[in-house]
Amino acid sequence: MQKAVFLDRDGTINEDVGDFCSLEKLLFINGSIDALKILQQNGFLLIIITNQTGINKKIFSEEEFLNFNQQYLKILSSYGVDIKEVYYCPHLKEENCICRKPKPYFIKVATEKYNIDLKNSYTIGDHPHDVEMGQYCETKTIYLLTGHGQKHLSELKTEPNYIAKNLYEAALWITKNIK
Repeated sequence: MQKAVFLDRDGTINEDVGDFCSLEKLLFINGSIDALKILQQNGFLLIIITNQTGINKKIFSEEEFLNFNQQYLKILSSYGVDIKEVYYCPHLKEENCICRKPKPYFIKVATEKYNIDLKNSYTIGDHPHDVEMGQYCETKTIYLLTGHGQKHLSELKTEPNYIAKNLYEAALWITKNIK
């Protein structure tokens, strides 16, 4: 079985500038690329799970999102980071779909596809719903204070395994706690 880190994208790896789909607005959070490398070097599959309501809000098309995503992954790859998969939910909360976080649909899909050991995996994000999703699947959870993290800290319904100031600090904490 493989271990994985399930990552939110906006506000976790890159700055969250609202619904966006252009490289001009892309800014990686300081230390996030190094954090991804550390996690990868420690044997974790890197999987992004992101809510992208901009698609159904018609701010950008699904094709534009997929093109942006391809460029995003190329940039990360140029730094030696291999994102195994990007799962995205285009739905609005009101649509009550099966794939919008905190629902665990994409973790379940990835677990089947990559034979993931959830007990030795982590879910990281800057929203309470990232923590909820990870806890539902019994991964360890890390809440980040980047992006919306500081703003939504009081909305955490349950305690994550760790609260980190950024993804880099989270990666260091994980490496210290690997069994």
